[in-house]
Amino acid sequence: MDDVTVERVLRTVEAIPPGRVAAYGQIGEICGVGPRLVGRIMRDWGGSVTWWRVTNASGDLPAPLLARARPHWDAEGIRVKPNGRGCSLREAGADLRELRRAAERSFAEHPEL
Repeated sequence: MDDVTVERVLRTVEAIPPGRVAAYGQIGEICGVGPRLVGRIMRDWGGSVTWWRVTNASGDLPAPLLARARPHWDAEGIRVKPNGRGCSLREAGADLRELRRAAERSFAEHPEL
């Protein structure tokens, strides 16, 4: 993994609007990497970005992470599913075309990306 990939993933996460989420795989598609690499980048470097807006493909988070995300979700109006494991991507999922455009604008502002 290189610094450019890390920066592209983090910039894409930052482009997710408040009150919306995106799955690891969706972010990976925008950045040209797999969901596991997105997860690894988020684990190692995601603490300084809006990490609570990134979920698995079902909209779920591991219980300890969900507990930390809940105050952010509550503030942004992201509702937890009845099963208590995460949110509905149908309800809270980001518009992926707009997310891609926002990420690409961010990449364009920094030619090294």
